[in-house]
Amino acid sequence: MGTGGLSRRGFVGVLAGTAAGATLPAMTGCDGTPAPADTPAGRTSTPGARPSPQGESRAPSGPRPLYLGTYTSADGGGQGIGVATYDPVSGRVTGDGTITGVPDPSYLAVHPDGRTLYAVNERDDGAVTAVRPADRKVLGSRSTGGSAPCHLSVHPSGRWLLSANYGTGSVAVHPIEASGALGERSDLVTHSAPPPGPDQDGPHAHQIVTSPDGRHVLAVDLGTDTVYTYRLDTKAGKLTEVSRARAASGAGPRHLAFHPDGRYAYLANEIDNTVAVCAYDPETGRLTIGPGQDTGSGSGSGTNYPAQFAVAPDGRHAWLANRGHDSLARYAVEEDGARLRLLGTVPVAGDFPRQIALSPDGNLLFAANQKSGAVAVFHVDAADGGLRLAGEPFASPVAVCALPL
Repeated sequence: MGTGGLSRRGFVGVLAGTAAGATLPAMTGCDGTPAPADTPAGRTSTPGARPSPQGESRAPSGPRPLYLGTYTSADGGGQGIGVATYDPVSGRVTGDGTITGVPDPSYLAVHPDGRTLYAVNERDDGAVTAVRPADRKVLGSRSTGGSAPCHLSVHPSGRWLLSANYGTGSVAVHPIEASGALGERSDLVTHSAPPPGPDQDGPHAHQIVTSPDGRHVLAVDLGTDTVYTYRLDTKAGKLTEVSRARAASGAGPRHLAFHPDGRYAYLANEIDNTVAVCAYDPETGRLTIGPGQDTGSGSGSGTNYPAQFAVAPDGRHAWLANRGHDSLARYAVEEDGARLRLLGTVPVAGDFPRQIALSPDGNLLFAANQKSGAVAVFHVDAADGGLRLAGEPFASPVAVCALPL
């Protein structure tokens, strides 16, 4: 992958060129107790006290919001953040216009209170933007201090926005004001070590996410084949590195998704076409990456590029988006999260599934298919994790992110 936003969005598979069911031993000293968090008045409570919209379980009750990310500067791209609704029973998606004034919003996240939406601006002069969905007002943008930011997430305290700059291999922190708007960047950390992996020109931070216990922030870097663990000072907004976990040389780790119990996570390795089970110690933040496993693509590295995991709310199944093979791999999650067992794949009903996400109740899975410009919706069978297409995919220009609330 190149270092700029344009080369990322035009990516067609020119990249550096395993046994299913591998198991990691159970970690000790993992109590799973949420860490305390500082909470400003009028915002959110401590991690674990109030589920986020993405993790909250609710019965279907009429149309639900769906936000769509795109590249505004790509040929055939969108005009901003797509706005839609979906029926939680049928999976039918209905368009409702666009929030304009947000350039290249390729990844989206929502504040835990649901009142503010955040988007990366994946450009050479990277930025993050806050939007108020209620009246579609853009609350402003802040520089990420790097290029091509491709991922962001909100800390469970609701006070900090975390973002990953792919082009410059750095991660940034911004304070979130009571209004939901963003303050000036409070920290920027560049992944200067270890050296880049094979055929990489430098670090490429691809994801930044808070662990389920709220104690640590983990950054996945494709360029250095490393997952970095940080502690976040929730008063000052500063990151302090506490550990590093090395993936296999040339693996190209892209995205990490945690099991609900917080002791294990699943890593999609983009370049060597594998996935790995990771053990996580909440006390120390130490991540242990297991051996590479099958993606179900039936092909070697250089032809399929795993993108992202989604894990069922009950932790019994996980799904992987395969770009190139254009499929969704289905896994049984066994041994309390320590084992993935590949069950098979289904076609993704599109081309190049860049990102996948579950509805809050876990009954629907959304796949943003970048090259075919559509979002496919699948019904999820809670018993076996099976996926069934819910009608024709919803057309969305250069669909690279779907955020169902």
